[in-house]
Amino acid sequence: MHGTDIASTAKPNPRAITVRIARDPNDLMLVTAIRSAVYLAEQDCPIEEEFDGNDLVAAHFIGFVGKEPAGCLRVRFFGEFAKVERLAVRHQYRRSRLSFKLVQASVDYVRRKGFKRIYGQAQDRLVDFWAHFGAKPLGHNRKLTFSDFSYTEMVLELEPDDDAITLDSDPYMIIRPEGDWDRPGVLDMSAGRPASSPLRDMTAARP
Repeated sequence: MHGTDIASTAKPNPRAITVRIARDPNDLMLVTAIRSAVYLAEQDCPIEEEFDGNDLVAAHFIGFVGKEPAGCLRVRFFGEFAKVERLAVRHQYRRSRLSFKLVQASVDYVRRKGFKRIYGQAQDRLVDFWAHFGAKPLGHNRKLTFSDFSYTEMVLELEPDDDAITLDSDPYMIIRPEGDWDRPGVLDMSAGRPASSPLRDMTAARP
């Protein structure tokens, strides 16, 4: 059997779960499709309540089972906390661990950004799910109702990440693509060119 490359002949696992951050309009279309299937179709949520004007000011995670986009989650940021929300998994993938993978990816991401607290509003039936990650109800009678569901406010206290991004971090790390801070990006590559200040020549050419 010599000469056989096992890695090259192995077929990709069609049930493998992967999670990545959304980066372009095509990714946001996947997020929209998943949330429409879950919240609009299954839970009969009005479209103006589901797509609430916050999608372009948030980070989104997309979960895949094999190559199929199967779930998503949204994170928004405030001064003292990050808010994890809009977790949605298509019904045929709910027996997988995709929901756990999505939440764990968001927790790791929030910690890396230096936040020490996550706030969430959990449907009452899902309080135990969020408790799995260490989230606790915010206080007695901290409930709210919207889009026909009752929610419990919850908070997850985080241990600081040893490698959290701060003002002391490598400046090139800070300008790399969101969530991909440990790999050199296109601006790292551009640093190999000398600073030519092209605008200086434009200013000198003015009458």
